[in-house]
Amino acid sequence: MKNMKKRSTFLLTVLLVLALVFTACGNGGAPATGSDDSGPDNPVIRLSTTTSVNDSGLLSFLQPEFEEDTGFSLEITSAGSGAAIEKGRTGDADCLLTHSPAAERAFVEEGFGEERAIFMYNFFVIVGPADDPAGVMGCTDASEAFARIAENPDSIFVSRGDDSGTHAAELRIWGIADIDPDGEDWYMSVGQGMGASLNIASETGAYIFSDKATFLAHAQRATMEILLERSDELQNVYSIIAISEERWDDTNREGADAFIAWMTSPKGQAMIDEYGVAEYGEQLFFTFD
Repeated sequence: MKNMKKRSTFLLTVLLVLALVFTACGNGGAPATGSDDSGPDNPVIRLSTTTSVNDSGLLSFLQPEFEEDTGFSLEITSAGSGAAIEKGRTGDADCLLTHSPAAERAFVEEGFGEERAIFMYNFFVIVGPADDPAGVMGCTDASEAFARIAENPDSIFVSRGDDSGTHAAELRIWGIADIDPDGEDWYMSVGQGMGASLNIASETGAYIFSDKATFLAHAQRATMEILLERSDELQNVYSIIAISEERWDDTNREGADAFIAWMTSPKGQAMIDEYGVAEYGEQLFFTFD
């Protein structure tokens, strides 16, 4: 009788152990404890971004590392900065990554975003035909180059004309040059993104204002040349903004904050500085020291 009780106790213990093992296996090899290892409550971050960081390949370079490190996943939509910022106003984004400082400041002042995290920059470039009829290559700054293009009868200028950060920067330089190009025969406002605009410039032998990273990543770069870069007027600053929960209570603020923290972390900043060196032989984006 005593032996039967011992065997019964042993069998019960074995069954309990097996039950615990099967429970663990059913949860990916980890006990169902509800611990912090389960990942974020809302793992998807809706990132609305400018075309330049997307078309240049920077985001696709950073995204896998960010997602692996944090457990979040990025749902990316890209457009000109004006359209990208509008998604924040309508509650269709959790986080913005743009390069239109005046529009970003207005967005934050209106209460849609908490603050601008300024985290990197690159340079706009003036691109054009190799024969350079306006003599842009001899200029020291962008406004002088724009004035030469406007004055030269053989020059055409293609503008994105799409309310993007690049378009806003272009218009600012026309303002510095005290020139209003709107409606001029030589000025083509095409209302397109950077890639399509570069195609049009290549086909028409025109000058165009582009961010350098997108130009170098573009298939038409072989038919055009960078004629001016690295002047003070051509610096292009990027910011990240978390959408305010007070405006949209379904905002994934935890995810937006995690994205900002990772992009401004030593690892994120080092990867940004690294991008472009292997493929293009030069750094395409720069972080602030």
